[in-house]
Amino acid sequence: MARRLRVGQAITPEEFDALSDEELERLIPKRYREYFPGKDACGDGFFYLHDGTAYSFYKGGLLDD
Repeated sequence: MARRLRVGQAITPEEFDALSDEELERLIPKRYREYFPGKDACGDGFFYLHDGTAYSFYKGGLLDD
């Protein structure tokens, strides 16, 4: 049985590959969703926010500077 994914939960690279843009967007906290560029622009499982910080799907949150 597949686990239920929730907002802010870390996922594996395999789960990232299997999820659609819409499914990935639901894992991002609402305050960061507008910056999500789509799965194709997140080659390493993260994307940059307006202030230069990065949100990581593999960590389930912001990457440390």
